[in-house]
Amino acid sequence: MCMIGGIYSDQRCPVCSSTFKDDGKKSLKCPNHNKIVATRFSARFKSVHQRFNNYDNAKRFLEGLRFKYDEGNFDDRDYRKNKPLGFSTLIEKWIERKKQEVKPKNYNNLKNYASKASAFFADTNIKDIGYPELEDFKYSLSKLSSKTQKNYIDALHTFWEWLRKCKYISMQDFPEFPSTDVEIGYRKTIDKETQIAILNEVKKLTANYNPKIWFAIKLLSTYISIRPGELISLEEGNIDLGNGYLYFPKPKEKKYKAVPLIDEDIEIFRSFPRGLPNLRFLRHTKGSGRKAGSPFGQHVLSNWWKKACKNIGVNGVDLYGGTRHSSARALRKAGRSPEEIKKASGHHTNKAFERYFRIEADDLREIYKDASGKEVVKNLGHIENANQL
Repeated sequence: MCMIGGIYSDQRCPVCSSTFKDDGKKSLKCPNHNKIVATRFSARFKSVHQRFNNYDNAKRFLEGLRFKYDEGNFDDRDYRKNKPLGFSTLIEKWIERKKQEVKPKNYNNLKNYASKASAFFADTNIKDIGYPELEDFKYSLSKLSSKTQKNYIDALHTFWEWLRKCKYISMQDFPEFPSTDVEIGYRKTIDKETQIAILNEVKKLTANYNPKIWFAIKLLSTYISIRPGELISLEEGNIDLGNGYLYFPKPKEKKYKAVPLIDEDIEIFRSFPRGLPNLRFLRHTKGSGRKAGSPFGQHVLSNWWKKACKNIGVNGVDLYGGTRHSSARALRKAGRSPEEIKKASGHHTNKAFERYFRIEADDLREIYKDASGKEVVKNLGHIENANQL
């Protein structure tokens, strides 16, 4: 074991004023008066100084530092008064970094997670937090849903990854994280016939108001890789009718998601006047009660979907469940394999902008034809409705 550091006292012998010396066993003594001993102690090791009221505690502390030094685990930051490795200090720094990297909504979520975790761990040294402590934190969230609990744990795992990359901790200090089983909620779905009936009702309700509302919901029913928020944000410049694609930017990944269009939808897109590239495709028209040209809000499509459902007596089916989820189930009934549906729904890496998109795009167009419900309507004999779609 290394012999760096020692035990000292700020006291002196009251008789001869000599400095007390460590006898290496049980006390600090005056070298000239053997029975006179110190009553205050300070263990010093490199830049670490810590005071004690008895010799044994000071000795154990010093031996612990020497042991860590021999192991290569000594870090003087663990002993500073300003606690630079305190949980609250570091997670606040991490949150400031994330503010520059993520969208405002994601940042607000992370800030909430960090605030609750900071209240729990306070200034605990980050190296002293292991699996038991993280599990205790998880159990403190028991009133929250399993999905929210998982979000908290996932955020902390990302925080610890940042700590490792910044050299605040080593891999040896990286804790194991508790797992969280998420109870997945199920949305109510409908069959393709009901979905088409709702679409027809939306079309009737919005024909003189804004025909893009019906078309947008139709797109969500057909292209199940497109989420409502993405479609609301679609700009004119990301509609490529020449090649038959919709492009959705993904700023975090610095790439685009490309969705190939079937022919009938390309023609419907062509029927609408085109706007400047930076304008939203879904925007209000004159007479809508909103400023003409202003973009749709997040609830426009959902509100019209609810009105149509109410009119035809369909209850408890939201826009997401009635389009994306219902179409996915309809595809399975139509004989499409889970792997094909997974591809169509975009639940794996989308290889947008690969050479001409030729092979995958053709496959997806065939799948999207099934998702559009054309064949279902024909089988029902509703040829007129099919032509309207």
